[in-house]
Order: sequence, then structure tokens, then C-alpha cells
Amino acid sequence: MARNRFVLLLFIVLVLPLQARAEAKRDNWFHDPFFQISDAVPACPMPVGPFVTEDQRLTDAHHRAERGTTCWLVGKCDRPNSYAYDQDIASAFKAGLKDNNPFADSTLWVTVQGRVVYIEGCATDKGMTQKIEAFARALPYVEIAVAKILFDRSAPLPYPALP
Repeated sequence: MARNRFVLLLFIVLVLPLQARAEAKRDNWFHDPFFQISDAVPACPMPVGPFVTEDQRLTDAHHRAERGTTCWLVGKCDRPNSYAYDQDIASAFKAGLKDNNPFADSTLWVTVQGRVVYIEGCATDKGMTQKIEAFARALPYVEIAVAKILFDRSAPLPYPALP
């Protein structure tokens, strides 16, 4: 009987916390813009985007505060935080595609974080990477644009995806 209690206690102490951690809730804690711009490639895995666990949020908070204010302190931003541009960048991105979306034959999501635009998803046109990065870089306030796009469905996914 005592042995059964010990095994049960050991299970509770060792296994349950691991299971809870594996199922940690992800959220867009910092309210970064995240939106889909096309949906033509079926079964394209949705990227993690700005959705992080609370542990990741705590880890990222210092870096984001430092990066956000450094932009202003060194004179690269006229706003006190580089993340203050993100909503304007997202609005400009959506507006630029409103009447004519040259990326409509893909499935892509966009994340904007601290003047950096991440474009992730699936497409068939291998030239799309350079085209969409150029499109994003041409928007006001964008500092960097990074596209991670899957072209070959048998290749490994080039971005982290939500389960």
C-alpha cells in the first residue's frame, strides 16, 4: 500500500507538471499584428506567429523593452518605441493588397514585430519570396522583411507552426 502511494506521488510530482507544460496556452501577449493575406494553398500549416507561452512571454519581455526603446535612443525612430509602428505597418500592408493581391495564389500569414515583418506560409511560385519581401520593405516604417515560405510539400517546414 505504501509503495502504491509512493508511485502515485512520484507520478504527480514528475509527470503532471510535464504534461501541463506541454499543453501550455499560447497567446498573442504583446498584441502584435498577425493576419492572413491569402488562402489558396490547401492544408498549409498556420505559423506560430506572435503566439507564445507565458514562459516565452516572460523571457521576451526584457528583449522587447530594450529593442523597442533602443531604436528611439539611437535616433532611428521618432516614436519612443519601435513597436509603436506595428499597427501602421499592418494597416499599410493590408491596404497595399486591397485592390490587387499579387500573392493571392498562396497561403500566407503576416506578423509585424518592432518594425520587422515576417511572412510565413505556402506557395508554388519560388520567386515569391523576393517579391513579397520587396513589397513589405517598400512600406513606410518597415526596417526588415523576412519571408519563410514552403514551396515543396515534401520539404521540412521553414517556420514553426501551431499544433
